[in-house]
Amino acid sequence: MAQSVGIKDVARAAGVSVGTVSNVINRPDTVATETRARVLAAIDRLGYVRSESARQLRAGRSRIMGLLVLDMGNPFFVDVARGAERAARKAGLGVMVCNSAESVGEEAEYLSLFAEQRVRGVLLTPADATGRNIDSFRRHGIPFVLVDRVAEGTTECSVSVDDVAGGALAVRHLIDAGHRSLAYVNGPPGFNQVRDRRTGALNALAEAGLGPECLRELPTERLDVAAGRDAGARLLGLADRPTAVFCANDLLALGVLQAMYAAGVGVPDDLAIVGYDDIEFAAAAAVPLTSVRQPAVTMGALAAELLLEETEDSAGRHEHRRVVLQPELVVRRSSLAAR
Repeated sequence: MAQSVGIKDVARAAGVSVGTVSNVINRPDTVATETRARVLAAIDRLGYVRSESARQLRAGRSRIMGLLVLDMGNPFFVDVARGAERAARKAGLGVMVCNSAESVGEEAEYLSLFAEQRVRGVLLTPADATGRNIDSFRRHGIPFVLVDRVAEGTTECSVSVDDVAGGALAVRHLIDAGHRSLAYVNGPPGFNQVRDRRTGALNALAEAGLGPECLRELPTERLDVAAGRDAGARLLGLADRPTAVFCANDLLALGVLQAMYAAGVGVPDDLAIVGYDDIEFAAAAAVPLTSVRQPAVTMGALAAELLLEETEDSAGRHEHRRVVLQPELVVRRSSLAAR
């Protein structure tokens, strides 16, 4: 196995001191033109690559930002990552993207990895509803920003969407279309987003003079297409099947749509469907999906900017903020049948 080339090898080949090589790399203007050219030629000839990790340890300042999301299989989080990466690149930083897969254990392992790597900071969509993983990570003194989650009871920054308003938008739309018997396909109850969207749905029912019994709940253990298909199968088995369904995210809604298609149930004529997130696949579905749009790219970018602001504030003047964005209902064919 080839041995890596170090800064001493470059100094020896160029006939200069290690300090001169370091100056050429970090402060080239302080080195004479001829000497600088000789050192750069040696670097090129030997294929020297400086140890970024060693440089970061000396400087105490990483050029890597961590991003830990619930599910990289969900295009919503891909868009969040795009926004974060765009903002980080403008600041000359990279992003280490990790996927907790909605697992509390995997979340804890990745947070430990971020601490070991001494990342600049972390953007985090928590999987652990108890907050224990966050409490453990906080001891390392690494700044973090919560994404798609309001920082309740904490002093950190957060960027989220008003999910109560989003749930109300979805169900108000279905009520306005004439539906009085609805279902809510939700996800793991520990996720604040799922609970808030349910609260919004119940608020919309109350505004219309309808009770909570008008909203049949179909719980799921995950927020993916397979869980949506399973919920769709349960929906089909109900004797008094609701005429409309609101799903906690688009992947669940696409799974319900698949189950209805396989059973020959018409969407939207027999069942109206509304999702949440407005991922790219929503508009491209066999029956284009009505969805509550979250500005995912903007969310990721704003979260990264808040983290950069905090980590670059040497005077300690940074003030933690909770940014709450507003959702938007995007109406498509899956909910447009007249009743």
